[in-house]
Amino acid sequence: MQSPTDSTAPAAGPGPGPIGVVVVNYASSRLIEQNLGPVRLTDARVVVVDNLSSPAEREAIRALASARGWTLVEMPGNPGFGAGVNAGVRRAEELGCACFLLLNPDAAVDSATVQALRQACLDQPLALVAPRLADLDGRVYSAGSTLNLRDGRTRGLPAVLAHPDPSARPVGWLTAACLAFSADLWRGTGGFDEGYFMYWEDVDFTFRALSAGGRVTLRDDLTAVHDQGGTQGPRRGRAKSSLYYFYNCRNRLLFGVRHLDRADLLRWLISTPKVSWEVLLRGGRHQLVGRPQLAWSAASGGLVGIGYAIRRLAQRDPPVPTLRSSRWTGGV
Repeated sequence: MQSPTDSTAPAAGPGPGPIGVVVVNYASSRLIEQNLGPVRLTDARVVVVDNLSSPAEREAIRALASARGWTLVEMPGNPGFGAGVNAGVRRAEELGCACFLLLNPDAAVDSATVQALRQACLDQPLALVAPRLADLDGRVYSAGSTLNLRDGRTRGLPAVLAHPDPSARPVGWLTAACLAFSADLWRGTGGFDEGYFMYWEDVDFTFRALSAGGRVTLRDDLTAVHDQGGTQGPRRGRAKSSLYYFYNCRNRLLFGVRHLDRADLLRWLISTPKVSWEVLLRGGRHQLVGRPQLAWSAASGGLVGIGYAIRRLAQRDPPVPTLRSSRWTGGV
């Protein structure tokens, strides 16, 4: 559903078309104004998808979109991140965009980086392209990631390269916090899987893009600033939200149900208690002193995922794996 503030400015002149910058909002209009509001983009159309959080937030994002000339897509409820991305990309396609950049409300990029990502997508229409991600202090914390198909653990690519595990079967993936791709690749994958609601959609999307013949490209000459977890609201130290723990533990096994054969899915199932504990410790042990319920969030997410896996294993024909390695490119 389009809001009355929907901007329908024509696409940029002759050429392959602008890049559609798609931002999914949930109670984060202030972050979007802070991070994207000052950026003066060329050959771009900004599409903000508002997953409904409150009437006041809906009015705030309407006012911001109207003031900036952005396109606003108003969702009637909160169908989750993947559904928001799909709605935003569809609208960007209608505006004539040839490629797309997914951007978190708590991520910031400059115009030159957006243009470089646009050109990379036009030059490599089968590539998912992302910059390095740095925190607010300038420290790079994400330069590509991997998923081990053997046990369902995720690790940063630099750590995997520095300390390789001979038994691992790593597949590369790129975070949707700042992720660019062409319209051709988007159509070839069918978009984001809306069943995850939040977290792991980008792992799933990357996996399906690779399975369709695509590649992942890390532009280590480009950097975006990401206040990691800024959309989760106030936090103490490294602690994350209960939703983070629940959906990361749940969706790990949902991914396994979607993409693994029986043997791999069984291994993921057996390792679930240990991996769920590792996910919980991403926020540090100290968080559990004042918020022991976070442990239950991780455990309950894992239990829901275990239910998915058991039901899938009980079926006659579990899916077979479609991929065993990733195709990485890097640099300029």
